Amino acid sequence: MHTGDLRTRKAVIIGAGRVGSHAALCLMFQHLVNEIVFLDVNKEAAYAQALDLDDLASSLGDSFRIRVGDYSDCADAHFVILTAGRSRHPGETRLQMLDGTIKVLKNIVGPIRESGFHGILISVSNPADIVTEYLYRSLNLPRGQIFGTGTALDSARLRRVLSEILEVNSRQIQAFCMGEHGDSMFVPTSRIAVEGMALREYLSLRPDIVGRVDYDEVMKRVRESGSTIVSGKGCTEFGIGSVIATLVTAVLHDEKRVIPLSVHLDGEYGESGISVGVPCVIGDDGVESVLEIDLSYEERKAMRSSCAIIRENLAHALGE
Repeated sequence: MHTGDLRTRKAVIIGAGRVGSHAALCLMFQHLVNEIVFLDVNKEAAYAQALDLDDLASSLGDSFRIRVGDYSDCADAHFVILTAGRSRHPGETRLQMLDGTIKVLKNIVGPIRESGFHGILISVSNPADIVTEYLYRSLNLPRGQIFGTGTALDSARLRRVLSEILEVNSRQIQAFCMGEHGDSMFVPTSRIAVEGMALREYLSLRPDIVGRVDYDEVMKRVRESGSTIVSGKGCTEFGIGSVIATLVTAVLHDEKRVIPLSVHLDGEYGESGISVGVPCVIGDDGVESVLEIDLSYEERKAMRSSCAIIRENLAHALGE
C-alpha cells in the first residue's frame, strides 16, 4: 500500500458509535491522520460525533478535518476502519452476533468496492474472523490490505493479566493469543517471555512467584475480560481504539512490527480459506508476512479446533 501524500492522510470510519468515535479520538491524539470521515446509517449521530471531535481538534490547535461523508470518500482514503454493527449484549458470544453483522456487511461491501478503494482496510466488527474473511472474499484486494484486529486486543489483555501475576511491567512481557477472537482463542504458552527470557527461566529466578502461574486461570481471565467490560458498561471501546491506532502507526511508519491479527490463510498452519488470528508482520503494505511459528501438539490441536469453529460459522454466513 502506498501511503501517498503524508500531508493528507485520510481515514474513513464506517460506524460512528462508541468504537468508531474512540478510534477517531486515538488517531487524533497521536496525530496519525488529518482527515477523518464518518459513514453511518444514522447521519444525525455521525454529524454529532464529528462536531464534538471537531471541537476537540480546535482546542488541540491541530488542523484536523472531521466530517460526515459517503462511500465515494473511500476512493482516496489511506484507511477504511470498519466498526459498524451493534454492541455485544451481556452474556452473548461474538459468534451470536453473526447474522446481524452479515446483514450490515451486505450493504457495505458493494459501495466500498465501487468506490475504487485501494488502501488498507482494518476490520473491528464481530465476529472478527468471519467478518475479515467475508470482506477478503468480497473486495478483491490483496490479502495484506484486508485484516481484522483479531487477537490483538486479546493479546493486550493477556499481557495485562500476566503483568499482575508476575509483578513486572506489561511492556516487558512478550506473549500473544492465536485463533478465533472468541471463546476458542488460545495462548502458545511456550512463546511467553519476560524481557527475552523464557517464562520458565524467569520463574526459576523468581521462586517467590513460581506457583502463581495457572495457565487455565490466565486463559479464563483473558477470555472473560471482554464480557466483564460489556456487562459493566455496555461495550468495549478504549482498548480497541488503542489497537487501531497501533496498527495505523505500524503501516504509516513502515514499522515491520509483529502483531497477532486476523488474516486470510493460504496454507499456513495447514489451513486455507478462512481468516484467523496469527502473528503477522505489519508495514507499509499492511500484512507483509504471516509468521508460521512452531506449535506444540496441544497448541496445534487448539488451532485446528478454533479454525473448525470459524469455518463452520463462515459457511453459515456465506449460505453454504
